[in-house]
Amino acid sequence: MAAAAEGRSAHSRAQPREGEAMENDSTLGRLAAVANTENMEDVFKGEKILEVKTEGVQTKPQEPLPPAGSHSVPAFYLPRGRPQGAVDVDAVIARMKETFSQFPLRRATMEDMGRVAKACGCPLYWKAPLFYRAGGVCMDSVSVNRFVHMWRNVLHTCHDDAARFVHLLSTHGGNYLVQEDFFPFLQDVLKTHPGLAFLNQPYTFSNWYIMTVIQRIFYTVNRSWSGRITCAELRRSTFLQNVALLEEEPDINRFTEFFSYEHFHVIFCKFRELDTDHDMLIDPRDLARHNDHAISTKMIKRVFSGAVTRGRKVQKERKIGYADFVWFLISEEDKKTPTSIEYWFRCMDLDGDGVLSMFELEYFYDEQCQRLDSMAIEALPFKDYFCQMLDLVKPQREGKITLHDLKRCKLANVFFDTFFNIKKYLDHEQKEQASLLRENESDGPQLSDWEKYAAEEYDILVAEEAAGEPWEGGYEAELSPVDQKLSALRSPLAQRPFFEAPSALGPLDLYESGGDDLPPS
Repeated sequence: MAAAAEGRSAHSRAQPREGEAMENDSTLGRLAAVANTENMEDVFKGEKILEVKTEGVQTKPQEPLPPAGSHSVPAFYLPRGRPQGAVDVDAVIARMKETFSQFPLRRATMEDMGRVAKACGCPLYWKAPLFYRAGGVCMDSVSVNRFVHMWRNVLHTCHDDAARFVHLLSTHGGNYLVQEDFFPFLQDVLKTHPGLAFLNQPYTFSNWYIMTVIQRIFYTVNRSWSGRITCAELRRSTFLQNVALLEEEPDINRFTEFFSYEHFHVIFCKFRELDTDHDMLIDPRDLARHNDHAISTKMIKRVFSGAVTRGRKVQKERKIGYADFVWFLISEEDKKTPTSIEYWFRCMDLDGDGVLSMFELEYFYDEQCQRLDSMAIEALPFKDYFCQMLDLVKPQREGKITLHDLKRCKLANVFFDTFFNIKKYLDHEQKEQASLLRENESDGPQLSDWEKYAAEEYDILVAEEAAGEPWEGGYEAELSPVDQKLSALRSPLAQRPFFEAPSALGPLDLYESGGDDLPPS
């Protein structure tokens, strides 16, 4: 009897209670249904409703999940701009048709595109991109139907000025601009802006002016160093605002950020001073003569190492062209801008780990000490100066200076000059750190270091030209230094192809961006 009771007890323990039976049967039924389902993904998406029946029990069907592309999730990647509301496309098209009706055969030539651009609501100097995008490359004029079709498509697909400008200029169908894309646009600016009329004369250097402007655009706008200007980079820059103001300001030299002829004149003459053999290339010995050998030999080598230059030709032949020189000169004369800080950080970061170590700083400081000794100036030991630089920069990581640290520091120019520019280093030493900070923090708009340098150098060039003018006695004076440089160029430049666009620089993937300064490419 005891054994029978024990058996009944074991049997009762083995039998689940009524609620447990329902739950277990439901679970097993679901697993069996899943196992027999050929498309597992359909099960997880809730596209198949599992119904499992037991004896008198039916499980509750699962509710389907919302589809992945639900309209409740707002779009966050909008390369062509966020729609700002309904655009009255029909009204815009009506204005365009009315404008075209005033032209013979309702066809617009390049000379008519200024009025068409205004009818589209665009700045005046969008006229060339509008003309070429509508088919003006192959024809002398564009028809109203062809232009309306083009602009209607632009209004439907591009939702802000940056996206429209990129779409009009791009010749490869991408959402970015390369250097060659700017050439037709800048050619039209050069031909039609009153402040550049003198460059349309024979034996002028209009193509070199265009190349200078293109390099300055990429220097300022292309924050990713990718060689491709995206819509996002264009929105964050002031380039389109400068383009819009071109029609209102006849003095081209007021556009110091991109279009100034005076700045081009300074850059071009500086390049020619160093290019002694007139081959439009500069080797390390030529570049070392800049500013009377102010830059250290080690830094000159780094400039030619490929850290900041384009193409393989630099590494093979150890020479840089005019485009690379534009970047070098602006970076050398103004070390406070984001691009110039990145430029010299790349040069000083010998191992490319994104950190300036004590070893790398000592590598450059050793040559500075030698040059100071040759000038009978006592230099501080490196450890003492290293501590001073840490106090100046205040890095977030002890003993390691990053790109972000230098961008936060308001005296990045002092930091860089200390390690590779002997003349500017001595100039900074004569000033107190407090006075340097006051110069950076003074109220009101100020000229940048580059603008100050360009203005001073241009005045010097003008003075040299004035000194070579004919005197009252009527004797013809010798050519001024500037005229000599330009006249020497006319023959070789006439035989040299202009636009040899360099390949893109590599993206700054090794360096931290320091916030939004360097958007991902």
